Amino acid sequence: MSAPAEPTQSQFQNVGDLVERDDDTGLMSVESLCMNCHENGTTRLLLLRVPFFRDIILESFECPHCHFKNNSIKSAGQIQELGSKYVLEVENVDDMQRQVVRSDVAVFKLESLGIEMPKEGQLTNIEGLISKIHESLESEQDLRKEQAPEMYDALVPIIQKLKDILEGTGFPFTISLDDITGNSWIAPNTTDKGNKYKRTEYPRTHEQNEELGLSGENQPAPKPLTQFGDPEDLDLVDGVYSLPSDCPGCAKECEVNMKKISIPHFKEVFIWATVCTHCGYKSNEVKTGGAIPDKGKRITLSIENEVDLSRDVLKSNTCSMYSEELELEVQCGTLGSRFTTVEGLLTEIRDQLTSTIFDIEDTARKGGDSMSTTEKGKWEAFFARLDKAISGELKFTIALIDPLANSYVQDLCAPARDTQLTVEEYERTEEEEDDLGLKDMKTEGYENDAEKAEENKE
Repeated sequence: MSAPAEPTQSQFQNVGDLVERDDDTGLMSVESLCMNCHENGTTRLLLLRVPFFRDIILESFECPHCHFKNNSIKSAGQIQELGSKYVLEVENVDDMQRQVVRSDVAVFKLESLGIEMPKEGQLTNIEGLISKIHESLESEQDLRKEQAPEMYDALVPIIQKLKDILEGTGFPFTISLDDITGNSWIAPNTTDKGNKYKRTEYPRTHEQNEELGLSGENQPAPKPLTQFGDPEDLDLVDGVYSLPSDCPGCAKECEVNMKKISIPHFKEVFIWATVCTHCGYKSNEVKTGGAIPDKGKRITLSIENEVDLSRDVLKSNTCSMYSEELELEVQCGTLGSRFTTVEGLLTEIRDQLTSTIFDIEDTARKGGDSMSTTEKGKWEAFFARLDKAISGELKFTIALIDPLANSYVQDLCAPARDTQLTVEEYERTEEEEDDLGLKDMKTEGYENDAEKAEENKE
């Protein structure tokens, strides 16, 4: 389905005469060109605030001549500094009712069936997305049966699985929503545990910035690293080195400063700091070096007082965090890599959750009229516990689980034993190995495989 028709150039000459406003509902109407019959129709615009997310614009076009209709959504804000990806394990009928905001560049995938929807802006729920996929595939099956029998046969079991899902018998299944603008969203729930709901953010590539129009035609691609010489010849211990990159904020050239430091009783790490002189964007990240260890690491810390809150913490991008007393679970990739304190880590979690669950202007965390009383009570209790933990009024235990053993919590008693800190190694699960790509990684004998592949080509 095409996007709503845009107003013509002449129509913009006197927009005030063309736009009709409804002061009671905030609905705006503007005369627009129908792309189906090329007569004039009407586009209606409504600014809407989505609970737990941000403002969006609902667009609805209707032509009285050919009766063509089209609906879509647009973000009312700017493109975010980072792209975002949501992954949800849909386990029951309640999950099917979760609200979904999908921008016109977002990619929605039904991972369990390997199905990807065409890009289109939508405000719907998971059931609505599945229904649309089912209707789209089933409506053309009669035509495929005559013209493409093989495709028809291949789609029969997929359509049946989609039907089972809509009838409530096809659970569980996994969906994902990937948006390079960061303006798409799947609603969270207070009952989400483990890997059921995952949200990750990532920097856009140069090509993705070009796709969004953030890089000008004359904007060159990032310069290669080779201009700095062979990386093996660089002394990264005593100096800070600058690398060229694209700014996630404005897509112009910026610098990434890198320095290697050594953390006592742990390992050497790299600190990356991005600074853009054009828009003022700043960010920092911590990455560990060295070989991949054979086992993962589980760190458990008991927080007894304010001194424990000041312990240094290195949380890598692959580390997840749990606390039974706080009823808190932070999946890997959610906060990225952080080198901070226990207090700083909890504060970042609280601030990010607050901006995700509540509106930006809702500083009192009331949740608005759209949030149910039960759900509001759950979030109020959760944030009350988190606030007490940050202020040192509540004793609790946190566990950092890192399958790559790249996370660290400061030991205040080293080299003596710290009774509040437990560090243990564990065997990675098959799921962790697969998520990290370690099953597909081959570090020995790959030269022979390459030679055999060349011989087979010949």
